[in-house]
Amino acid sequence: MAEPARKLTFTFAEYLARERMSEGKHEYVNGEIFAMAGGTPEHGLIAVNVASVLRGQLVGRRCRVYNSDVRVRVQATGLATYPDVSVVCGPLERDAEDENSLLNPVVLVEVLSAGTEAYDRGEKFAHYQAIPTLREYVLVSYSRRRVEVLRRNEDGTWTLLDVRESGVAELASVGCSLPLDEVYRGVFGEDEAS
Repeated sequence: MAEPARKLTFTFAEYLARERMSEGKHEYVNGEIFAMAGGTPEHGLIAVNVASVLRGQLVGRRCRVYNSDVRVRVQATGLATYPDVSVVCGPLERDAEDENSLLNPVVLVEVLSAGTEAYDRGEKFAHYQAIPTLREYVLVSYSRRRVEVLRRNEDGTWTLLDVRESGVAELASVGCSLPLDEVYRGVFGEDEAS
């Protein structure tokens, strides 16, 4: 009888070596490496809009906004990934095995896509919940004006704040507001010149 095909697994060090040599970005989870798909122009614009709004409100404070070029590592689960937007407040904590991976985001933002929405809402969120510093996880719809803020409560549970149309999503952990008019500026054909 033939043996079943074996799944390839890699150490984190092997993943980092491959990532340094790669032109694309990859996610690392449970010893496996997955290519991350490129985004659409709309996806990219939404991510830039969110990062711009947050950065504008955080100027002069001890918080920094990072784009999807910065890797986040979840030490408790081993996940290494590239959120669309990350916010770190206070001193930056870097992974001991990888100085380019940050460990202490307060806010993580994922712009959803048809191919990643279920993962971002499910398994990825389960990983993110293991980040002790994470206070808010923001899911931004790609198909309609909707932002969901999952906020960690004092008792470790999470509360969902669902904002639609022209509402404003409040990020209490960093004292910022995400007006949906700004998040979606230029995305659905409106405000093209802005």
